[in-house]
Amino acid sequence: MKSIVTITLNPTIDKSASIDHVVPERKLRCGAPRYEPGGGGLNVSRAVRQLGGESKAVYLSGGLQGKRLQHLLDEEGLDHHPVEITEWTRENLIIYEENSGQQYRFGMPGPEVSEKEWQGVLDALSEVDGKPDFLVASGSLPPGIPEDFYARMAAKCREEGIKFILDTSGKPLRKGVEEGVFLLKPNVDELKALAGKPDFDDEAHLEELARDLIRDGRNEVVVTSLGAAGAMLVWGDECRRLRAPTVSIKSKVGAGDSMVAGIVLSLARGRSIPEAAKFGVAAGAAAVMTPGTELCRRDDTEQLYERIKAE
Repeated sequence: MKSIVTITLNPTIDKSASIDHVVPERKLRCGAPRYEPGGGGLNVSRAVRQLGGESKAVYLSGGLQGKRLQHLLDEEGLDHHPVEITEWTRENLIIYEENSGQQYRFGMPGPEVSEKEWQGVLDALSEVDGKPDFLVASGSLPPGIPEDFYARMAAKCREEGIKFILDTSGKPLRKGVEEGVFLLKPNVDELKALAGKPDFDDEAHLEELARDLIRDGRNEVVVTSLGAAGAMLVWGDECRRLRAPTVSIKSKVGAGDSMVAGIVLSLARGRSIPEAAKFGVAAGAAAVMTPGTELCRRDDTEQLYERIKAE
């Protein structure tokens, strides 16, 4: 299998708990909390492992929270490489309201990162044993990291023949697209924002927007997440709409990261781009079947993949 490295510049510890009912101005008694590693790239690596593959996770880690994050990753048996920073790793909060079945997600901005610290990520990549075949950069940028960081990484990957996969949003996504990457995984709103056309709604228009991203040859593959509807895959002259199977929804947390994990793991195993996208859709659908912040499960993913292939 080809090698995979993931990058997480704004990791987190996801603290989740449940309560009967959320009301303002009252002290609320939650159930026992659960702590899990979080952040785009880390979740991709965790999902790759869940699916039976291996990857190396490179990420920023600071303070006691960073040490706790490293401990959680050790417990999961993940191959990880922390890059130490001065400020503490952030903690996000997820509250599940039992009466309504609604989930409340509170995301923190992350620590301030110095230039020396974010340069350490680039140094860490050069220290990884052997050049990776796939590099996945996923998640937001914390304060202090320049908006063109992913674009710089894309240029470096092109020079070294590494396939760069990007899953982020806002200006970091736009600058990455301008530089050019192997594979993009935007959602519908991110795709429309890239094109500056927020009013485009139907899939024909979405296909046009995705084609615009690959027309000049800088970006090769666009997999647009359509939520419960699945995904739209555009590459070369091809476009395929991949419908997600109907599943029981318990939590949407981690569905996008699971999709990316399914795609990159399939590509690393030598599957074609269409088959990798199908496996990614299956992994994303499997993730919503699990509670809280839990990611996709291997058995669920493989069963859903067989259903998608049969359609």
